[in-house]
Amino acid sequence: MALNDADELAYSFKPIINDSARIIILGSMPGIKSLTEQQYYAHPQNAFWRIMAALFDFDALASYEQKLAFLQSESVALWDVLHSCKREGSLDSMIQPETQVANDFNTLFQQYPNIRSVFFNGAKAESYFKRHILPSLMEHQLHFAGLPSTSPAHASLSFEKKLEAWRVIRHAH
Repeated sequence: MALNDADELAYSFKPIINDSARIIILGSMPGIKSLTEQQYYAHPQNAFWRIMAALFDFDALASYEQKLAFLQSESVALWDVLHSCKREGSLDSMIQPETQVANDFNTLFQQYPNIRSVFFNGAKAESYFKRHILPSLMEHQLHFAGLPSTSPAHASLSFEKKLEAWRVIRHAH
């Protein structure tokens, strides 16, 4: 499949989660580099792993598996709002609205009842969640917060400003 071909469906990953998860961070849909590498936030200019390393005191250059283990040890889960969509390139703005299929959050929140805080990595993830998930969400005891996108496409904020905004995760922890 050509991952940037707008005629092909792109599929998100399975959640990175365990029973201790209290926080979930939601992106919109993995970009081309992430889909190619089969890793969350694989683009080298994406600030996600640098921010997580700074917040949770681990090596940002650790292996992908080690980084996932660090997050899980801190009760942090990862997933994307969309299960599948058609999009040319990696930008959320290129996701074709009529092709958006959301992940099943009612089942996820039932299977992982310790989740209390939902953080959105960027405005598009939050808007997709509000459009596709919130109207039918059965769980109402969740705290929701939008955070600036860690994507290199969101260059209007410096790394330091993004890190400062993302510190709220430590307080939810």
